[in-house]
Amino acid sequence: MQLVEQHVIKRTDPRYTAIDQASFASKNLYNAANYEIRQAFIHQGVYLCYEEMHRLMKTHEAYKALPRKVSQQVLRLLHKNWVSFFAAIKAWKADPSPFLGRPKLPKYKDKQQGRNILIYTIQALSKPALARGRVLPSGLSIVIETHQQNVDQVRIIPRQGYYVVEVIYEQTETQADVDPS
Repeated sequence: MQLVEQHVIKRTDPRYTAIDQASFASKNLYNAANYEIRQAFIHQGVYLCYEEMHRLMKTHEAYKALPRKVSQQVLRLLHKNWVSFFAAIKAWKADPSPFLGRPKLPKYKDKQQGRNILIYTIQALSKPALARGRVLPSGLSIVIETHQQNVDQVRIIPRQGYYVVEVIYEQTETQADVDPS
């Protein structure tokens, strides 16, 4: 089973600035890719899937501002948002009563205040650092202490005034001793 270990990075933490800059770059990539998808959808009536967006965006400066694996995860997240939009439209057409109105296209993040999630898969984390109990994300000059060895991914989630670093790890399930009576 997968479990999560959370760390809160407040504004006073020296790691906050590096995370904030990366999250801002993630927002820029999200908005740039969303613009391309929206334009194609509105004007040509076609949806640019993840593979097409990756091919288009891999030379974009916003894509290059982040480690490649993180940029791919941002594009995957945008793809999931669009797939959810299409599912909502389909459900709305079948029965509009549970909805307040027609579902809207995925929106842009705010240009100045907007931040976006950062997802570091195991391929974007330093394996020697993990062996020593530290999470060292690629492209970020931060270190996060952890007690876990079987780390699958690290998510850095923006909140109002702080960031939550989630270390997702694998743990084997153990049967609890239960008295059947």
